[in-house]
Amino acid sequence: MRAVWLTGFGGPEVLVEGDAPDPVPGDGQVLVEVGFANITFVETQFRSGAPGPFKGEPPMIPGNGVGGVVTAVGAGADPGLVGRRVVTSTGGSGGYAELAAVDAAGVFGVPDGLALDDAVALLADGRTATMMLRAARPRPGERVLVEAAAGGVGTLLVGLAKAAGATVVAAAGGPAKLDVARRFGADEAVDYREPGWSKEVAPVDVVFDGVGGGIAREAFTLVAEAGRMVSFGLASGEWAGLPEDEAARQGVALVNPRASQEEMRGFTRDVLADAARGLVRPLIGQRFPLKDAARAHAAIEARATVGKTLLEVR
Repeated sequence: MRAVWLTGFGGPEVLVEGDAPDPVPGDGQVLVEVGFANITFVETQFRSGAPGPFKGEPPMIPGNGVGGVVTAVGAGADPGLVGRRVVTSTGGSGGYAELAAVDAAGVFGVPDGLALDDAVALLADGRTATMMLRAARPRPGERVLVEAAAGGVGTLLVGLAKAAGATVVAAAGGPAKLDVARRFGADEAVDYREPGWSKEVAPVDVVFDGVGGGIAREAFTLVAEAGRMVSFGLASGEWAGLPEDEAARQGVALVNPRASQEEMRGFTRDVLADAARGLVRPLIGQRFPLKDAARAHAAIEARATVGKTLLEVR
């Protein structure tokens, strides 16, 4: 099969297309003929050698989220899965390839009426956005600030918060990304690359922080008393590092979302079902052929992407 190898830790150029043995499903596993693989910011960090949730040493095939059709099952797996469209996480390796052997217990059937590429786009970002929304619970009439509002999670949060009845303020970098956020329902939009950007924004009740660093710390100054700030990403390269005692003095709750593995599976099932009913829509901003995984990583790191980035495997 064709695959993309991580040949060493470093820049995008360490991702190289090559051949790999076809995987064979083991006990309790299924073999997926991959149609699409998603790429997350965390994967670009792993490739660079930064610490994170994924483990492994080069040479290896990276990639954590795929969607495709089950073509075979191992011992103990349900043979009824053969021929089913599924999405699944791989555990952090093996996703940038034409075939992936994954645990049968971890696959999600793609509902009828939902395109496979949309399902892959929602696999990681959809459950994250759903968990963040439930952690902050924005109420009708509240003001909600979404950082990185043109990203995969950000666009979903804009739409979900708007559907909850909130007034949504989108914060993103540059006019093109602000236009994307407006298309997904943002009521206001502000460019956080501009010095003093927070002065253009009235106080908010909720901040969804997917950036961290200085942008998150500036966003914190906008949170009104009894407001909530939920941090879930560090696109800036660092967490917000907000002192809890200062937040307490200001009456602001720093929400740390937590969910069990089964709850996370529930979030995934929910968002896929909602998407099949047309209640949620992902933004697939760019697609790259499998062989161009390095170019896809470079685009993400250059902040040149919007929404979800997918690899088209077939």
